[in-house]
Amino acid sequence: MSDDVLQRIADALERLAPAPAPAPDFSAAAFVWHADPDRLEPVEAVNRVDLSLLVGINRSRDTLLENTRQFARGLPANNALLWGARGMGKSSLVKAIHGAVHADHPDLKIVEVQREDLPSIGRCLALLRGRPERFILFCDDLSFGHDDAHYKSLKAVLDGGIEGRPENVVLYATSNRRHLMPRDMIENERSTAITPSEAVEEKVSLSDRFGLWLGFHPCDQDEYLAMIRGYCDAYGVSIDDETLRAEAVEWQATRGSRSGRVAWQFFVDLAGRKGVPLR
Repeated sequence: MSDDVLQRIADALERLAPAPAPAPDFSAAAFVWHADPDRLEPVEAVNRVDLSLLVGINRSRDTLLENTRQFARGLPANNALLWGARGMGKSSLVKAIHGAVHADHPDLKIVEVQREDLPSIGRCLALLRGRPERFILFCDDLSFGHDDAHYKSLKAVLDGGIEGRPENVVLYATSNRRHLMPRDMIENERSTAITPSEAVEEKVSLSDRFGLWLGFHPCDQDEYLAMIRGYCDAYGVSIDDETLRAEAVEWQATRGSRSGRVAWQFFVDLAGRKGVPLR
């Protein structure tokens, strides 16, 4: 094959190849990681509530806040797994704490990584490694099913392989499951495997690689009402305690559950009826 033909083939392949991703602009406070093509997309306005409005999770709040402050100051910090009851503010806490600490440490960034993009996480780390900024990788609603190998990619963040995890990166993940996999799946694999202890050890041990385990549990009625009262005070919605209690209890009864998410949903309905915009 002539050199001219080879050159034409090379030129054609170059035209088919996607353009390289532009260098990230790290001036934003928050990003979303996308793969194919790889890019860090800035987020102009993060959807979060003020840290003071998160009620009933004081211990988890204080622990994660101190860990994040240490990290922002360049000190050692742990990866954190926030697990437990749905709707109790796990992801809200991560975003609120980033906002609170970022106010004092502008170089603290948050990067949201979707679960389906975990196989590309190594390439994301390569972009962040060596940067002067500090990065919280945030993976929301993390869990793994049967024959799901995505968890292996997560080890690049937790363990870092031969290079080690970048010193300027920490991972915060939320999950409804303490061990990131369904209990019935754990028990099934233990009961059917030739070596039961080894059958699930690799997946279960993934959660052990998080230095912080922060549990979130269903709130009681007083905490539920306190959440709503906090929202009312913060957004200027006027309602007396007796009416608030009656309407809020009826609302949670129709939902069949009581949580921070249900409290917010009731408040949104209340603010709409009162004609108060949420800005």
